[in-house]
Amino acid sequence: MQVNRCGWVSEDPLYQHYHDTVWGRPQFDAKHLFEKLCLDGQQAGLSWITILKKQQNYQQLFAGFEPSIIAEFDQDKVEALMLEPGIVRNRLKINSIIRNAKAYMAFVEQGNDFATFLWDFVGGSPTVNQFELLSQVPAQTPESEAMSKALKKLGFNFVGPTICYAFMQAVGMVNDHTTDCHCYGQY
Repeated sequence: MQVNRCGWVSEDPLYQHYHDTVWGRPQFDAKHLFEKLCLDGQQAGLSWITILKKQQNYQQLFAGFEPSIIAEFDQDKVEALMLEPGIVRNRLKINSIIRNAKAYMAFVEQGNDFATFLWDFVGGSPTVNQFELLSQVPAQTPESEAMSKALKKLGFNFVGPTICYAFMQAVGMVNDHTTDCHCYGQY
């Protein structure tokens, strides 16, 4: 049986599974959102499938994306991570996860909820778009620009407006499955 998916999905079974079961499904757990934001930052300049194939390695090497642990990583830990073939060995990107963990911890220690903060950029519920073609899907929006500015102000990095929009799509803040995709309208 032929399944119609969004045009960006390749024939790779891992990619298809990600599209069908993860991408675009609303996520409200703060730590999951933190992890996804960090992973989307790792994607900068690369394809998402590259990071997707390394996701388990990132989860293992970055303490299950527990911000309180990552925030304590020191320069020796960065040097050890630079030797790990299972992740993107880019010093700026590795340091960005640590920096983002420190920013996350400072934010929540002030009594703020990270999930609520992020979801407020779309009014607390998913924006459902009705794009028929992949070419109609924007790379960024005013909401992703606002999110990017707010995150940078908090001390996060690798969170430009394009990365923020990809993040918003992935965690279901916006439903950008094209209208002919079998996932459109499922949630």
